[in-house]
Amino acid sequence: MSSADDLDTLAGRLGSAAIRDAPLGSRTTYRVGGTAALGAEPADEAALLDIARALHGLVVPVLVVGNGSNLLVADAGFGGLAVTLGPRFAGLAIDGTEVRAGGALALPTLARRTAAAGLTGLEWAVGVPGTVGGAVRMNAGGHGSDTVATLVAFRVVDLVAAEVTDQPVGRLAAGYRHTSLAATEVVVEATHHLAPGDPAAGKAAIDEIVRWRRANQPGGANAGSVFTNPPDSSAGRLVEACGLKGLRIGTAEVSRKHANFIQADKGGSADDVLAVMERVQAEVAASTGVELTTEVEMVGFDGGGAP
Repeated sequence: MSSADDLDTLAGRLGSAAIRDAPLGSRTTYRVGGTAALGAEPADEAALLDIARALHGLVVPVLVVGNGSNLLVADAGFGGLAVTLGPRFAGLAIDGTEVRAGGALALPTLARRTAAAGLTGLEWAVGVPGTVGGAVRMNAGGHGSDTVATLVAFRVVDLVAAEVTDQPVGRLAAGYRHTSLAATEVVVEATHHLAPGDPAAGKAAIDEIVRWRRANQPGGANAGSVFTNPPDSSAGRLVEACGLKGLRIGTAEVSRKHANFIQADKGGSADDVLAVMERVQAEVAASTGVELTTEVEMVGFDGGGAP
């Protein structure tokens, strides 16, 4: 947890670029949880490097926020700096089969625009409510593919070293929903090499993914799949087999439509969501011996709430 003095020093260094008690939980797809002690929205790489230099010598945790589709923020909030990339980071350039996408670009937009351009390989991204930068950081995926299947390189701003570098995809050491990127490494651009395709076929594939998700997954306030699938198994099937669909604690419950989703009520509590997660993990472990691990990043639950 950062000290109040370090937060004050950082706010002073950032000046008008710093936002006190910045909205955070409300910016996630759960739409619950508290604020960040400080927030910043850099407009470009130079502003992002200014933040890196302002952090030098201070003990302040940093959270990079995209669409917040994989975050659960504690009701107490986050006692650090939340960084959200500004709109200029949402660009897209297509040159033949090479696609350069900004870190703040929404994945569904990336999927639709590349398919319309007659390219194939990113149709799966239409069903992921995240950003390009977040997808690189966690190797997001779905429908039989993932980010590193077409990624060849990425551009990253290191907030510790205060430098910008271009890195090959191998630098990620990517696995299932995991890479080696640190929380202070901000992906500002990703380069994909796609295959030539047919715009009509791409649109049809995207439409089918959207139909499938609407039929099989709940809407509302959630963060998608909560638990990673154990080897040779399905987290959702394990939760359902334990009779946990509809399990409710306070303002949160296991979805009755898909057991690997946890829903939050409007105006609900992030702490209730966490309580449901922990109850599910305990009951599945007791019944099956399988220890479920969460895909969701927990923010502020470790004593790092707002000071």
